[in-house]
Amino acid sequence: MTSTSTSSVASGADSRTLWLGTYPDGAEPGSGEGIWRLSVDASTGELGDPVLAAVTPSPSFVALAPDGARLYAVSETEEGAVSGFEVTPGGGLAPLGTVPSGGTYPCHLVATDDAVRVANYGDGTFAVLPLDASGAPTAPLLLGHRGTGPDTERQEGPHAHFVAEVAGEPVVVDLGTDELRAYPRSLAEVRSLAEGPDGGGPARVAATFPGGAGPRHLAVLDGAHGTPAALLVATELDARVYVLVPAGDGRFEVAASVEATAAPLPQGGRNYPSHVALSADGSRLFVAIRGADVLSTFAVTRTVTGPDGAAPVLEHLADTPLGGAWPRHFAVLAPAGDGTPEADLVVVANQNSSNLTVLRIDRADGAGTLVDELVIPVPACVVEA
Repeated sequence: MTSTSTSSVASGADSRTLWLGTYPDGAEPGSGEGIWRLSVDASTGELGDPVLAAVTPSPSFVALAPDGARLYAVSETEEGAVSGFEVTPGGGLAPLGTVPSGGTYPCHLVATDDAVRVANYGDGTFAVLPLDASGAPTAPLLLGHRGTGPDTERQEGPHAHFVAEVAGEPVVVDLGTDELRAYPRSLAEVRSLAEGPDGGGPARVAATFPGGAGPRHLAVLDGAHGTPAALLVATELDARVYVLVPAGDGRFEVAASVEATAAPLPQGGRNYPSHVALSADGSRLFVAIRGADVLSTFAVTRTVTGPDGAAPVLEHLADTPLGGAWPRHFAVLAPAGDGTPEADLVVVANQNSSNLTVLRIDRADGAGTLVDELVIPVPACVVEA
């Protein structure tokens, strides 16, 4: 591993911990790739030296429990799995056990106090893994899905790609069927649905997209009284960001969409948005673009025209080169200090160039500068503790 940082631990009073998931480094899954830990200074963006915390097959996505005491990871393989780890006082990972993910090629998961929720990309299955008293994942409750989209190569069936919590409910982003699918929060309701006569079909389709959009990841723009003002969804196949607003009865409808980037297409290729996230105050939206390999920044303006307001407006500000290739995921660091920051720090996992980069994105114009980088094999996700 090499880094432009000069110390083993990022210096400064605002050091944070980052957890990294990775893909196999040019070899078959299970060949030694694993979960890494490193520090970052949230004031300067300086990265510390990485430490391999656990060796586990193809942990392309990791998630922390709400209290930070445990970490969970998918194994993105055909026979998918989920592993649990206790975070030790020294920052290590002690295994809690591994169970099937309930589907093929799991690519995303989130952890709650009582369960781990998993999106299985390969067959589109959403799985809920209850936790035992130690926090270890147990056998999955399976909620399958059916459907297709017009892109016959990418939408031949359902492809669950991301799990979010929206108004207290798990919502699955399905790239294969151009839908958001909503499920119950309680384990008892999930179990009843999974064991029902329809074989665990979805509780509700919460939103639909134009055919062939290919929704991938979403960000929730908070509204009043704990309800979302909007969902901002990055779509992989048509390279856009959709603004969805509440339409009653837990459903959302498309209010607008914009191109995800103004960067030119790579020669002979396409742009593929991957992750999307908001700044802490919700005033900036960031979208990672594979192909052009930029971070696209939008200003988010909330226009108030009545008691419920109106759909937020996205204004594209800038595209920042990443200093890496194929950004699969990123983390927007929680602001250091008090007040509104002059810039946001974004840590990007660049899959094809095997490096992390830290960008400082100016609030005034959305333009970014590269402030640090670190070489690490095939990073796929980065999560702030």
